[in-house]
Amino acid sequence: MNAPLNPEIARSIVAAGITTNYHDLGSGFPVLMLHGSGPGVSAWANWRLVMPSLAERARVIAPDMAGFGYTERRPDLRYDMDTWVAQAIGVLDALGIEQADLVGNSFGGGLALQVAIRHPHRIRRLVLMGSVGVRFDITPALDAVWGYTPSIETMRGLLDLFAYDRSLANDELAKLRYEASIRPGFQESFAAMFPAPRQRWVDAMASNVEDIKALPHETLVIHGREDLVIPLDTSLTLAQWIPNAQLHVYGKCGHWTQIEHAARFARLVGDFLNESN
Repeated sequence: MNAPLNPEIARSIVAAGITTNYHDLGSGFPVLMLHGSGPGVSAWANWRLVMPSLAERARVIAPDMAGFGYTERRPDLRYDMDTWVAQAIGVLDALGIEQADLVGNSFGGGLALQVAIRHPHRIRRLVLMGSVGVRFDITPALDAVWGYTPSIETMRGLLDLFAYDRSLANDELAKLRYEASIRPGFQESFAAMFPAPRQRWVDAMASNVEDIKALPHETLVIHGREDLVIPLDTSLTLAQWIPNAQLHVYGKCGHWTQIEHAARFARLVGDFLNESN
């Protein structure tokens, strides 16, 4: 019998010189989805529950960013905003997409802000979920996530930090995410991104206040009320600063809005993006 295919591996494209693993579903106006920065994360692991629903009304494109998932790891790559922004725009360029909607989760939200600030005409609408991108005091949970050293027990503890509903953080998921985190090259690149002291990486992902206040895009800001990883205040601040912003806060929800409230998230985001169609 053939071994089952790994659903995390999809298509391959060269974006800004980086051989990038990406998912491409559906048709319609393109939506670029940028994942978070947890250990062993990939675009599929982050967005798997909502991509099919969103793809009913849009073309959903979800790449593994440099240093994550199944995108190539090269010793010459610097893991910073310049590299990630260039790669995100490179994905659009390689696919011949002039403009897209942009959805960013956590780390991916901070990246989405930078893409929208640096390339405003390439983005139509913006969705920021549990996003970094403003300065805040690093939480113990985020410090633990970025300081992860591989073990099933540690991964189980991290899952408890991510989810409000602890039943989601079960032993099976902990085993799967642990195994993902120890694939060749995964932990090495992850550990290289966020060495201690880690407050500096929160600050490095923060955009200039005036740049955020100048964003012209219609923006949907989403956060879980019980998020232990990224403080709710970050989204309250973004919603205040971005001129054309609306804010949606899910109660009984941690950092996994797109997992804990998958159907609601997909419906909310899909309706928001389709206002322009």
